[in-house]
Amino acid sequence: MAKSITSIRVAIGAIVMFCVLAIAAPVSAQQLNPDHSVNPTASSVKEDQLLQQLRIIRGRGTIPDTKSYNIEQPAGREWREFHQVTLYWIGAIAIIGMLALLVGFYLVRGMVKLQNGRSGRTIVRFNAFERFIHWMTAACFIVLAISGLNITFGKALLLPLMGEAAFAGWSQWGKYAHNYLSFPFTIGVVVIFLMWLAGNIPNRVDIDWLKRGGGIVGDDHPPAYRFNAGQKGIYWIVVLGGAAVAISGYILMFPFYGGLTISGMQIAQIVHSVVGVLFIAVMLAHIYIGTIGMEGAFEAMGTGEVDVNWAKQHHALWLEEENRRTHGAEPRATPAE
Repeated sequence: MAKSITSIRVAIGAIVMFCVLAIAAPVSAQQLNPDHSVNPTASSVKEDQLLQQLRIIRGRGTIPDTKSYNIEQPAGREWREFHQVTLYWIGAIAIIGMLALLVGFYLVRGMVKLQNGRSGRTIVRFNAFERFIHWMTAACFIVLAISGLNITFGKALLLPLMGEAAFAGWSQWGKYAHNYLSFPFTIGVVVIFLMWLAGNIPNRVDIDWLKRGGGIVGDDHPPAYRFNAGQKGIYWIVVLGGAAVAISGYILMFPFYGGLTISGMQIAQIVHSVVGVLFIAVMLAHIYIGTIGMEGAFEAMGTGEVDVNWAKQHHALWLEEENRRTHGAEPRATPAE
């Protein structure tokens, strides 16, 4: 009997001790203020902690588009900072910097002249189909560039000058052009990739061409095949850059397909805008070389024919190939314009 009473006492004592510890644990876990008073909100979840853990604060709704239930997305602040500040700096440095560089280079170097003048004979460099694809893609690119820059910089630069009504109409038609001309631009990039791929594979001649300045720096004119190292660089920038802006652009044009989230859409917009402004900067250099930067260069895409002396000076290896292909025949004589 005594043993039973002792066991009961031990059990009751253990239960009492457990209850005391259970009650005391929350009190001991409370964080104290500097004056040692209990802080009742110390253990509550802070806003930053909640955003960090959940990433998105969601509400409730009844419409089918559940993405509209998002109340707060922390990444949205970072995207807004990029779009309104960082992108402005990237675009300004890339485009204005390239324009300043080209103006300075022209003032120092001037136009690259034909050393031996014009021969009065021409050779076909690009056929009609190649020129059509080039100009179709180029025309679409120019409109896409202008309308795209308007999306980024128009509100800050043009709105104060044009007024709200004119700017709204301009931006609306620019958006239409940006969307619909993306399709022929993409087709052009794909055709350019397939059409000129064989001639744009890098080789050892390109290394020598780069070492000797490519005929742009100094008066040396290293030999090259149909496309020199500089033109190959432009080709791959067009192909890869065109693919990047096309894919990211179609993601933005047809949002949330394939399970993309808002964060995915923001990444697509960042890729599209950054690649776009860098693409524009590089194309400014391409336009410079093809017009005022080099004598006789525009004729290659203008009429499709170039002077034989131009071919000898800039693409001597290609000219030799063309002469061998025609069994040693001289390029056909045409009046020089």
